Parts: sequence; C-alpha cells; structure tokens
Amino acid sequence: MSILKIGIIGVIGALISLQLKNGRSEYGIYISIAISILIFFSIIDKLEIFIRTIERINDFLMVDSSYIKTMLKMVGITYISEFSSGICKDAGYQTIALQIELFGKLTILALGMPVLLALLETIREFLA
Repeated sequence: MSILKIGIIGVIGALISLQLKNGRSEYGIYISIAISILIFFSIIDKLEIFIRTIERINDFLMVDSSYIKTMLKMVGITYISEFSSGICKDAGYQTIALQIELFGKLTILALGMPVLLALLETIREFLA
C-alpha cells in the first residue's frame, strides 16, 4: 500500500474517531485501534523487503548471523512497543504507554549487551 493511501486511511480514521468521541467515546477508540492495526499490517510488507535486504547484505559482508538476528529483533521490538504505546496513548492510558516504551527500551538494551561485549573483545584483541 502506498503512503498516500495510508495517509488517507489514517486521516479518515482520525476524523471518524473524532466525531464519535462526543457521543460514544469507546467507539472512537475502537476505530482508532482498527485503523492502527490496518496500517501496522501494511508495514509488515515493507519489513519483509527490509529483512531480505539485510540478509543479502549479510551474504556480502560475511558477518556472524547472530548479530543480524539481534538487529532484526531490535527493529521488531521497536515497532511493536511504539505501536502498542501509541494505542495506549490514544485510549488515554499514558502511564501504561510509558511503561511499554520503557520495557521496549530495556529489552533492546539487554539484546545489545552481547554485541557490545563482542565489540569490546575485538577492540581488546587489536590493542593487545
């Protein structure tokens, strides 16, 4: 789906949600979540292209595949935590949204620790 179509869908969904907030606010939230999920699934097609490109780069560079897998996990965690956080913010639950964002950041930090240790080990080998 093109960015123009996604933009139109997003604006229409926001306008419908805004109209419904005055009467039955929960319907506005449901429409907002449905539009967000539709856009999220449209992103998955783009992520498949990204993953294939990363795999081709990995073939050219001969990098350890665990680093590439870690990077892809980090990208996935980022998308999911931002998506979930955005939905919670739209529903009016900013505290839960902040906790999701914090958990996502800490998870990415934890995933990056083995990569950081490998980098420091490589630097130590060069200096020795």
